[in-house]
Amino acid sequence: MSFKCYLCKECNGKACIGQIPGMGGPMQNKNFILNCTGWKLIEASHYDTKQIRTRLAPMTGAVENAGYFDEKTFYTDLINYCIRHDVELSIGDGTPDCKLMYGIEAVKNAQKNNAGLKTAVFIKPYSNEKIFDRLSWADGITEIAGIDTDAYNIITMRNLVHLEQKNAMQLKEVKDYCNKKGIAFAIKGIFTQRDIEIVEQVKPDIAYISNHGGRVETEEGSTAQFLAQHADTIRSNCGKIWIDGGIRTQQDKEKAASYGVDTVLLGRPYITAICREAKEKGYS
Repeated sequence: MSFKCYLCKECNGKACIGQIPGMGGPMQNKNFILNCTGWKLIEASHYDTKQIRTRLAPMTGAVENAGYFDEKTFYTDLINYCIRHDVELSIGDGTPDCKLMYGIEAVKNAQKNNAGLKTAVFIKPYSNEKIFDRLSWADGITEIAGIDTDAYNIITMRNLVHLEQKNAMQLKEVKDYCNKKGIAFAIKGIFTQRDIEIVEQVKPDIAYISNHGGRVETEEGSTAQFLAQHADTIRSNCGKIWIDGGIRTQQDKEKAASYGVDTVLLGRPYITAICREAKEKGYS
């Protein structure tokens, strides 16, 4: 089997231009490439930095996008890789439902040898009733629950499973549901002025800046430059800031921290790592 990830020495969006399904993104990888270059273009800010955390970004679709053997094996390998390297966890959901279930199962299995292990769980912007149902599947493993609002821009999925463009009232309802269970609430996909206005109204525990790794149709730009432009406003309306998109070096992380970011999240670098491990074992 050949992986769709080319295992590039530098993951910068140039080798996989336009490959969807695959590791690339729309608009000839425009935002994927901008995410990677954006960290080089911004200057560090003055914010009082601290030790920044690193977390796995929520992902599914490993068969379609990475050419992995199957989704269940992917999640097991990915979760175990992150545990070995002291990376905090996230899981995402998709269609069919088994994509979320495999992530939940992988974390529950890992709990057997890692007492107290928890994960962030990100759900697509379905109706709130469906969101609550899916979050209930992850009872016992969830430390943070979030809505992957930018997934609304995946047109094929939006039409297939009836995703909603969430408003502040709907997101407040999810936040209240989570907080009553002692779970922090995150809004993922902060990347437009509308998103900032939502954050100002909802005041989530976590505001997660993301353009879905440059994999959705949205405004052109990088998450790094969006952070540099809007960090003060976002920071004053949430508990913590998270960010993903093109983060590849310690300097990138330090720049993020200088704007008050608590956690950076990586996706493709971990896919590349587990694909490379599998290839070295002769599985490809």
